[in-house]
Amino acid sequence: MTHGPLPELSRDDYVQLCEAVGLRGRGGAAFPVALKLRDLPARGVEAVVVNGSESEPASRKDRLLLTQSPHLVLDGAVGLARALRAPHVLIAVHDAAAAMSLREALVERHDRLAVEVRETPGRFVAGEARAVLSVLEGGTAVPPGRRVLPTRQGYHRRPTFLSNVETFAQLAVLARLGSRRFSSTGLTSEPGTQLLTIGGTVQRPGVIETPTGVPLDTVLQYAGAEPGPVLLGGYHGRWLPTTEGVTLQRPEVSAGIILALGSDTCPLGEVTRIAEWLRGQSAGQCGPCIFGLASLVDDFARMTVGDPEGWYGAQRHLGLVPGRGACAHPDGVARFLTSALKVFDHDVRRHLNGHGCGRPVLGVLGGTR
Repeated sequence: MTHGPLPELSRDDYVQLCEAVGLRGRGGAAFPVALKLRDLPARGVEAVVVNGSESEPASRKDRLLLTQSPHLVLDGAVGLARALRAPHVLIAVHDAAAAMSLREALVERHDRLAVEVRETPGRFVAGEARAVLSVLEGGTAVPPGRRVLPTRQGYHRRPTFLSNVETFAQLAVLARLGSRRFSSTGLTSEPGTQLLTIGGTVQRPGVIETPTGVPLDTVLQYAGAEPGPVLLGGYHGRWLPTTEGVTLQRPEVSAGIILALGSDTCPLGEVTRIAEWLRGQSAGQCGPCIFGLASLVDDFARMTVGDPEGWYGAQRHLGLVPGRGACAHPDGVARFLTSALKVFDHDVRRHLNGHGCGRPVLGVLGGTR
């Protein structure tokens, strides 16, 4: 192991380390890890759950870790489980190669702890924490309507520590290095490194590791990105009006996804294409998803053919959808579409004036499976 053997640490040790470096979860919520640990009861933690259901089509960072460095992820999960005296470690993955890599790594280990790899569906909402817990308990891969923190009622309604793959890898590195060495790179407020998936119209797509707080323009230049708009945070993220002065840190870059659009494709068409796919990824359990997202897709489709009613409908529906869903999916889609209308205002107006933009929809923002 590059950083030496994993030390045996207590719960308090992990809390102090995470507080010292301001470690945040590497999933979409970017919740402080120390606060999550403090919210767990002193006894009775049922499980440590590794959320490897990387169901965002544009993201690859967690799958890279699971296939290239499975022991690092397992070290983080097992070390924390021992500190919390949790009897189980459950790893949820939807990628077959990642699941095989983990199982092969487990054969090489002697953790004296129950560690189980469970395969989950690859649907977009199946990666939400409560959907993952539902699958692990034998239920469907959709988030239930109840919004209860896993630290209070997680696996089998028992206190559970749940976070994503990169979080556990970071915990393993932090445990080995200690807060001082871990803080030798990155921001003072949240030191360390971060994994970023870069895609779209770039010459070198893939996953890179950077210090926290690196300028976005530096990353785009490294990837050989074409000039044009940038989507930060994936399909639940937001479009940036400019990249100048933007630094990559949580919570803005929580999902670790950067997509360059370029200038040869129709922005409005690309946004509409993704919105239609996101509508199909709905859990189908609340009005904002069933009816709200369908209405928004219709609104944006109308705008692409120059119908002004589409613009008025989008303004109305984007004001009704957020904050009313059973899970975060409608909020994420609304955020994505709201920022698109602002950033692509000129392009939208050209479509509504009947001129269009004269560019095709090239599907450059990643495949939607």
